[in-house]
Amino acid sequence: MDQNEELLELSGSVSSVIYKNEENGYTVLRLLDGSGETVTVVGCFPYASVGESMIISGRWTTHNVHGRQFKAEFAQRLMPDTEQDIYSYLAGGAIKGIGPAMASLIVNEFGEQSLAIIENEPEKLTRIRGISQNRARQISKDFRRQAGMRRLMEFVCSFGLRPILAMRVYRYYGDGGLDLLRENPYLLATEHIGGSFAEADIMAQEIGIDAYSPKRVSAAVLFELVHNADNGHCFIPREKLAAITAQLIGVEPESADESIASLAESGQLICEDIAGCHACYLPVLYEAEVGAAERLAAMAQRRFPDQLDLDALIRSLERELNIQYAPMQRQILGLALHHQLVVLTGGPGTGKTTSVRAILAMFDRLGMKTLLTAPTGRAAKRMTELTGREASTVHRLLEAEFADDDETLVFSKNAGDPLDCDAVILDECSMVDIQLLHALLEALPPDARLVMVGDADQLPSVGPGNVFSAIIRSQVVATVRLTEIFRQKEDSRIIRNAHMINRGEHPDFSENTGDFFRLRRMQAGSSVDTIVELVSKRLPEKMHIPTDEIQVLSPTRKGELGTVNLNKCLQEALNPHDGKKREKVFGEIVFRENDRVMQIKNNYDILWQSTDHKSAGSGIFNGDIGRVVQIDPDAEQLTVDFDGRMASYDFDSLLELEHAWAMTVHKSQGSEYQAVILALSAGSQMLLTRDVLYTAVTRARRLLIMVGDDQTAYQMIDNYRQTKRYSALRVRLRRLCGAEG
Repeated sequence: MDQNEELLELSGSVSSVIYKNEENGYTVLRLLDGSGETVTVVGCFPYASVGESMIISGRWTTHNVHGRQFKAEFAQRLMPDTEQDIYSYLAGGAIKGIGPAMASLIVNEFGEQSLAIIENEPEKLTRIRGISQNRARQISKDFRRQAGMRRLMEFVCSFGLRPILAMRVYRYYGDGGLDLLRENPYLLATEHIGGSFAEADIMAQEIGIDAYSPKRVSAAVLFELVHNADNGHCFIPREKLAAITAQLIGVEPESADESIASLAESGQLICEDIAGCHACYLPVLYEAEVGAAERLAAMAQRRFPDQLDLDALIRSLERELNIQYAPMQRQILGLALHHQLVVLTGGPGTGKTTSVRAILAMFDRLGMKTLLTAPTGRAAKRMTELTGREASTVHRLLEAEFADDDETLVFSKNAGDPLDCDAVILDECSMVDIQLLHALLEALPPDARLVMVGDADQLPSVGPGNVFSAIIRSQVVATVRLTEIFRQKEDSRIIRNAHMINRGEHPDFSENTGDFFRLRRMQAGSSVDTIVELVSKRLPEKMHIPTDEIQVLSPTRKGELGTVNLNKCLQEALNPHDGKKREKVFGEIVFRENDRVMQIKNNYDILWQSTDHKSAGSGIFNGDIGRVVQIDPDAEQLTVDFDGRMASYDFDSLLELEHAWAMTVHKSQGSEYQAVILALSAGSQMLLTRDVLYTAVTRARRLLIMVGDDQTAYQMIDNYRQTKRYSALRVRLRRLCGAEG
């Protein structure tokens, strides 16, 4: 087809919507044109509804399966204005809560003014039997929301940008989002909207913002800081920030540096000479790093006098728990008794859990109220199982919620309203980023102890900083590193191989015995088939490991052995389409009842109710795993059971969920599984690293199976590249504690 041929124009009203994709706006609809012919039209028509009128510019095409179609390039959309079209629009389910019967009553009462009444005078809807004042307000709210969202989507789509960006803008800014975007298109590139700078730049340039506009350059500087914070950096050196900004938008570094100076003067970024460079921070990260360093340094230097006979306590605990503590475990008890801040680290099988139980028992003897917490729900649940004491996520402990602007995360527990405790034990510290640590430290009472526990050799946090490693490397905090593998763990090849991997040694992966197996597959397709068979048949049938207790891990999302493809294959095997389970197509994902899914971002506002209806609350967090129990197309909601907490998602919120039969190694941190299947294939050296392999292996409790080429595993062991993160926490701690360097 000649792309230069003149566009044709087609007009008519929508008679039916065959398919619509809420994520990208792609829609297939049937249009009744002026001649009375019904034609198939495909294109971007967010929230298209039966009864609305369209004037479409496009071209005729022939699909190899669906035949002749009109492919839309542009569309002018008009709300229905005749009684018949308004009835069709309302009866077709365009507005929640209105079906054919109610649509007929409304149109009979208000005629061609029906939509105007709904939008502007909803109180008049109460004339209709069955519509209360509350229901009338809700109908009007849904209609106005849809109309505002559609206007915003049409504006964004007119620049060829993703409709999902409009959905996020509307979610945060409501009807005011359109005016805000017109004033500053770079709003699209902010962290909470999630667009790229390139997408925002397309809109800005078409609107007429000059390439050298300070607004554009400043937006690029801030985008680079946010982007690099997502990559784990607390700051970026000024010279590097100017260079990468200039490269991003095609200006001179001097121009970028001028914007850095202007942003620093206005307080939108903070510059400081630290760690051997002129560091540029986002204010929130600067405040978090400085605040955390000051509190940690003060705690590191605080000592408590003897409050009991430690040796007698240890003998008593050993008798009570029928255990004998190793020298290093005795040492951590002594440090926890006398220091306000202590660190306990060590690999698998070295006795961290036993040590935590001992510290907890000691604090109990001292009459101290101790809180247990971890960064993720799964890590907190595991902590509860191992200690027999309730543990919660840090977010839940601090009562996290969004502020009134629906953007800023705030914690109800802080310096003004501290936690009610004498001590906190924080597990899985390698997952804690600088902002979360700062929030926890802010909420600690002045005299409360903090015990930080974790494996420093695991992957660092997803968020900014390398907190746990920096604290240990500062050498100013009382630290015990457990190294002895206890006898009951010595026969575990998972444990032995994990420690060999961590030391950079090559285990004999061909030794398929015990709890560690390697199934060598040289082709990705063969690996996928093997993984599906293991999860669906071999492990449940031969080893009696339930499918729910098997976790497939991969270093990457992409490729045949990435989590996206593995989840599609595992869904087909474990929860196939059968015509009985309801489904929801969202982008390229098909959500189906009984699917295993994972929440992929913290959502502090989503409401949940326990399955026994005895408790309720809010907040589902990044990494929480559940099962889809219901899909309701009429209510446009999907309900997930997260270990007894039932949470419902509107269809336009499904970006927060993804399938979870397979997940990345990064997402698995803080969890243990009965069986782990690790998919290995050649890929990016940034992902195929020693700490990724070590983290994956240490997720398995009973069985670890590597599927793929074991040469990839050896290459990962040899690839000891710890990505440098720009952070000054270690330097600040040493300086505040009077240490050199």
